Amino acid sequence: MIEKSEIRLAGFGGQGIILSGHILGKAASLFEKKHAVFTQSYGPEARGGSCSADVVISVNPIHYPKVENPDVLVVMSQGALSTYGASIGPNGIMIVDEDLVTFTDKPRATIVHKVPCTRIAEEMGRKIVANIVMLGALAALGGVISYDAMKESVLSSIPPGTEDLNMSAFNKGYDYGMSLMKIDKP
Repeated sequence: MIEKSEIRLAGFGGQGIILSGHILGKAASLFEKKHAVFTQSYGPEARGGSCSADVVISVNPIHYPKVENPDVLVVMSQGALSTYGASIGPNGIMIVDEDLVTFTDKPRATIVHKVPCTRIAEEMGRKIVANIVMLGALAALGGVISYDAMKESVLSSIPPGTEDLNMSAFNKGYDYGMSLMKIDKP
């Protein structure tokens, strides 16, 4: 079991990055009974400007709430890669939206998973659930939170009447992530 993980979710305003961080922290603290701290950052432009959500998850009390070198970095925009890509920890896992993020240099991450979060959401007819697709992929690929805890947190955080849409998006992201795990493992 990993004692402590630092996760940064980054993208642009309007992608649901802040909500995703809230859901992740809630999954850890309420549904896995771990300690969690959530902090957020966004530019003055709000929608369209860069933003990030940082979550520290630990089995022990957390004494410092800031994420400096994330163990897991989720990147949902090119600007987020430019801003946060170099911050990833030495053995970090990076999960990127493959249609919105392009690498010009070799990423610092030890492992990079490319997930078409926005494309999957668009194929569902609701681009707005790309962040929920990403949370499903994070549950499969990040190694920081269980499927069940994340699912419960998503269900308790979304508006009533959207459960089917959001669970479908979550499961599509999870299934895609699991398919990558099968490919990535020897």
